[in-house]
Amino acid sequence: MAAERLSLAAAFPEVHAVADALRSRRLTVAVAESCTGGLLGAVLTAVPGSSEHMRGGVIAYADEVKADLLGVSRHELAEHGAVSEPVALAMADGVRQRCHAVIGLSITGIAGPDGGTADKPVGLIYVGVVLPHHARVVRLEGDSGREANRAGAVLAALRLCLEVASKPPPTG
Repeated sequence: MAAERLSLAAAFPEVHAVADALRSRRLTVAVAESCTGGLLGAVLTAVPGSSEHMRGGVIAYADEVKADLLGVSRHELAEHGAVSEPVALAMADGVRQRCHAVIGLSITGIAGPDGGTADKPVGLIYVGVVLPHHARVVRLEGDSGREANRAGAVLAALRLCLEVASKPPPTG
């Protein structure tokens, strides 16, 4: 039996459009990931030539890493929790600034199967994007199982990146 060739770019075909959009607009991206553990960065670098647009990333599972490496406010972490819109935005902005990228992407959430609460159930994930004059967060809900939750978060991040990379730059 022949072994199948595994390919992140084939599993996430949207990455080709993202790479094309980033390349054509000469944009750079950096990623900050919690529950996806580096999967977004791996997908973004699965396309040949990704060094033209990928600046770097931080896997920030622990709150201390979010604070120390990404500059997320300890007050925001205490007040809102790591799985929150403000923390997703702070992670994206922190990695964007520290990696000197135009676009910062972040993912923070509860992939499961454990760790959920009544207020923050398994499958709650925030995907953030920050540019110099734009910030947005997408909230994902619903538990599809750990790997599907993680894959769904990466797909949402790719779509968010494509959305901002495809827009004309702001004027004025």
